Amino acid sequence: MTWVIVTFVLAAAIIIARIYFKLRKIQGSKQESWDAKIIEQLRSKGYAPFNEYKVDFFIALPDEPACQAVRSRLESDGFSVDAKPMAEKTDLPFSLHASKSMRLIVPEMQALSQRLTDLAGEFGGRYDGWAA
Repeated sequence: MTWVIVTFVLAAAIIIARIYFKLRKIQGSKQESWDAKIIEQLRSKGYAPFNEYKVDFFIALPDEPACQAVRSRLESDGFSVDAKPMAEKTDLPFSLHASKSMRLIVPEMQALSQRLTDLAGEFGGRYDGWAA
């Protein structure tokens, strides 16, 4: 009887672990697939992969000090940055807009999106994506 219980518990643990890792993989690929999808759409409209285009990035932040900290980091990496308070009342009342001329290459955009997601999270904000 003990052997049956141990086997059952072990099987349940394996199933739970597989579900957990599958969900993490899916969550990580959402951002990657979004960047790839947008670049694919832009290329179908005539955007050439090796030309540089002005790309706009959007980050929502909780306060002015967070805006200044993010602005400082992005400007040191060659981004043009402006920030302003949002007119409507939200949990993240400041909008930061950064732009940079760059090539639209999927791995590079995925890495940059992840970097901006991490940067926004570091200051209690949210990365809202990009547009070209």
